Amino acid sequence: MTDLALYDAIIRDLARITTAAEAKSERDKAAALEVFARHSRDKELVARAVRYKRLAARRLGELLIELAEAGERATRGRPKMSQPATFSLESLNLTRSDSSRCQELARLPPEQFETSVDAAVSESVRACSMTRAERQMEKRQRRAARERELGAKIAAWPTKRYGLIYCDPAWRFETHSEAGLDRAADNHYPTMTLDAIMALDVPSIAADDCVIFMWVTGPFLRHGFTVMEHWGFEYKARFVWDKVVAGNGYWVLDDAEELLIGVRGCVPCPAHGDQKYNAMQHEMKGAHSAKPDRFAEIIESYFPSLPKIELNRRGPPRPGWDAWGNEAS
Repeated sequence: MTDLALYDAIIRDLARITTAAEAKSERDKAAALEVFARHSRDKELVARAVRYKRLAARRLGELLIELAEAGERATRGRPKMSQPATFSLESLNLTRSDSSRCQELARLPPEQFETSVDAAVSESVRACSMTRAERQMEKRQRRAARERELGAKIAAWPTKRYGLIYCDPAWRFETHSEAGLDRAADNHYPTMTLDAIMALDVPSIAADDCVIFMWVTGPFLRHGFTVMEHWGFEYKARFVWDKVVAGNGYWVLDDAEELLIGVRGCVPCPAHGDQKYNAMQHEMKGAHSAKPDRFAEIIESYFPSLPKIELNRRGPPRPGWDAWGNEAS
């Protein structure tokens, strides 16, 4: 069978797939085959795997669009049918960003899609010929270029929006004793209820492509995920601040805080090999609720070009940042 005949046969087979689960399974198999081919340095197999993966992803996107239009898939917007959605991305273990990419492929005109497939195949085959060090260097350069491009695009918008939001919500902690009242955050700064924090119009200052770093303490970890999702961000990772000296707590001694990282849209994560910071960072704690400068420095090293704002900032903004909050000056 010639390559063209094989390609046509693959397209026909994929067209017969009628469920998103089947399409995702085919895409995942192709992705696994691509990994194997890369390790084997088999350029022909890499090309076939990448091409099949893109075709399967396109079919998956087509089926996701059909489900959404039929009102059978839960979406961010209002459902188009009165009955409740019977399908969700979570049931496929599919993220929103992954779903969006598949649907983008599905909406491409045939010629444009074929061009994108050829480009992906060419790039993958070329990468297969490179050494690991060469691939990592290229990824760093490509990631840096994307970050600069994104920063320039956001900064040029007439309405001030930010590609990076660093926030320390004023969580209101419920105390259960007079001793707890003495240490309550309300004694140091105004706090906010969960509903009030969620009501902050953070989405209006976030660029379409934006990364958020949000502080949360152990008791509010669940609320942190809720707020992040409500603001339109998808959780990706976290830093843990080890305060070195244990504090107080009802169940355990509180000696750490979490810095959640979330993304909306398309923001370049650190290039492979550039994740130079451990998730656990050891820094002595200072004034009540004050966060070590170390974390802002890490953020700046990852995203030097994105327009940045710090919410609930204490004192003047960091150089190159904007700031908002009760104590910002």
